[in-house]
Amino acid sequence: MRYNSLGQTGLFVSELCLGTMTFGGGEGMWRAIGAVQQKDADDLVKTALDNGINFIDTANVYAEGLSEQITGQALKNLGIKRDEVVVATKVLGPMGEGPNQRGASRFHILDQAKESLKRLQLDHIDLYQIHGFDPATPIEETLEALDTLVRHGHVRYVGVSNWAAWQIEKALGISERKNLARFASLQAYYTVAGRDLEREIVPMLRAEDVGLMVWSPLAGGLLSGKYDRDNQTTGDGRRVNFDFPPVDRERAFDAIDVMRRIGEEKNASVAQVALAWLLHQPVVTSVIVGAKRVDQLSDNLGAVEVELSEDDLSAINAVTELPPEYPGWMLERQSGYRADLLASSRRTE
Repeated sequence: MRYNSLGQTGLFVSELCLGTMTFGGGEGMWRAIGAVQQKDADDLVKTALDNGINFIDTANVYAEGLSEQITGQALKNLGIKRDEVVVATKVLGPMGEGPNQRGASRFHILDQAKESLKRLQLDHIDLYQIHGFDPATPIEETLEALDTLVRHGHVRYVGVSNWAAWQIEKALGISERKNLARFASLQAYYTVAGRDLEREIVPMLRAEDVGLMVWSPLAGGLLSGKYDRDNQTTGDGRRVNFDFPPVDRERAFDAIDVMRRIGEEKNASVAQVALAWLLHQPVVTSVIVGAKRVDQLSDNLGAVEVELSEDDLSAINAVTELPPEYPGWMLERQSGYRADLLASSRRTE
C-alpha cells in the first residue's frame, strides 16, 4: 500500500480508501446499495486496516446517519487509536424534512458537523467535505462555515465533492482572498469507462494541487467483471437494483474486453485491473472502494499489486479515450508548437 499527500497538505492517506456507503441499509436506495450491519462492518474495517488502508470515507446522508454510526462504532470495537486512521465525512443532503435541514448553509454545516461527531464518536473530523453544489447558498458562506470548524478544532481539513472546475476555482480564489481554509481535495466520479473528469477538472486539479478521491471506481459494479454485453450478471450485482452512475455501456464493455485479457495475463480480476488503471493515473490521490463482503474487499485490495505496462495502458486508452471536444481540440492545435518548444527545452536541462 502506498501513501499520498492530500493536495497541498502534509496529511498522507492510503491509495485505497474504505468507503462505507454499504453500511446501514435503511430504506429506499440505501437498502439497494447495501445493508452491512455492525459485525460485518467491523470485519470490513479490520480487513482494510490490516492491509494498510488508513483512510475511511462516509457521509451523514448514507443510510440516514447509520453509516457514520456503524463506522464510528467499528473503530471503537476494534480499539483503533485515533491517530492511526483518517476519517472523512460529508454534508449537504437532507437530514430532515425542513428547508434548513439540507444544503451548504452555515446553519446546516455547523449543525451537521456536531451531529456527525456524535454519530462517529470522535472529537474531530479529519476531512469534512461538501457533498455537492448548493445553488441556494453563496460560496462565501459555505467556506466561512468550514473555516469556523477548522479554527475551532472540530475539523482538520476541508474538501468538496461533485463540483465543476469553475466552482472549485472560484472557491479557491475566495479562500485565498479571505484567508479561509482551502479545499484540500475533490471527491469525484472517475472510471476507465467514464473519463469526463479529464476535460476540465483534471487540468484544474493539477494546476491548483488539489487532491482527487475517486468514488464509484467500478462504475457502480459494472466493471466488476460480473457483466457482459448482454447485461447478464452471474450474481446479485448492485446494478441490478440501482443502475447508477450513468455509463456509456458500449465503451464500458469495450474496456471490459481489454481488461479481461490483461487480467488473464496477470492473473488478476477485471475489477483489479480497473482499479489499477486509476492507481496509475498521476492525478489520483486515493480510490474509494466499498464492499458488502470481506472477499469483495480482499479482491479490491489486490489492485495495489497489479502493475500495468505502457502497452497495457495504451490498450485500455485506445478503447476509452474521450473524443475531442471544443475547446480542447483548439487548445491543442494552437498551443502545440509552444508545448513542443517547452518539452525540447526541458530535455536539454
